[in-house]
Parts: sequence; structure tokens; C-alpha cells
Amino acid sequence: MTGGPAPGPSPWIVRFAPLAAPGGSVLDLACGGGRHGRLFLAAGHPVCFLDRDLAGIADLQGAAGAELLAADLEGAPWPLPAARRFDAIVVANYLWRPLFPDLIAALAANGLLLYETFMRGNERIGRPTNPDYLLAPGELFERLKDSCDILAFEQGWQDAPGPAMRQRICARKR
Repeated sequence: MTGGPAPGPSPWIVRFAPLAAPGGSVLDLACGGGRHGRLFLAAGHPVCFLDRDLAGIADLQGAAGAELLAADLEGAPWPLPAARRFDAIVVANYLWRPLFPDLIAALAANGLLLYETFMRGNERIGRPTNPDYLLAPGELFERLKDSCDILAFEQGWQDAPGPAMRQRICARKR
């Protein structure tokens, strides 16, 4: 097994995290090791960490403000109650298009959505290579423009933390 420190939070998420409502609830969707949820938890936000496998966040079991929820996001219905809302939702390095309506519905009015993942062109330089997991140019913007105010949007090549084609958005629900 290769070692090394776990990656820190994305600079994009760090940059826009302060726009979340102070102390507001946060959903870290497909959280993995929880690097973004941990950022919000440390800033005093209650965080729901949601993923199929919770091994990467097992150390947070019982931590104040941390809710750990295991769920299959792709093979089962949306795992949260329809009435549940979050003041911020963070998604990084994950794409399952059928979840977009659920994400928007789970975002509270004036809630913040921070989303970044891979886009077309990434298949030439690394994983993922499957087009099902690569955003089309402008796709995040197009999916959110009717329900959210777009505060920032970027797409294209990035060098760090490793070479990749990415798309990023910071949006506030109307």
C-alpha cells in the first residue's frame, strides 16, 4: 500500500467555504475521506458525511456535529428525507447525473453549492476516462443556471494537485 499524507481540501472549496451560512448545516456528498466536510466541521458547521463506504471517516464516529450516513448513491433511491435541507452542499471528484435534481432539492433557499469534478479532455491525461463520469463543457453552469445564482465558474486545465481537466462552480440557490 502506498503511503503519504491524505490530500487537503481543494483550494476551490477553501476559497468559497466562508460564503456558507455561519453554523449552517453541510452535506459532504460522496465524501470519501471527508476532507471537505472536515473543513466545515472545524469551522463550526454540523456536517452530514454521505458515502457508500464510510471507512475513510470512521474516526469521526461520535464526533460532535458529525453525522455519518452510508448509502449507495447510484443504485438506490436518494437516501435523505425529502424535507431535509442543507445550507451548503459540497461535491468533489464525483459525478452521477441522476442526483442533480435531488441535490438542488436538498439545498436550502440561499444555500451554497460547491461542486468540482472532472470534465471531458481528462481522458487524455488520466482517470476517469469514462465519459459517464466526465462533464461536458459548461455542463455544471447549464444544470444550475435556472435554479441558482452562479457566483463563480471555471473549467479547463489545472496543474495542481495533479494534471487534470476540471469544472468548478460556486452557486447560491434562489
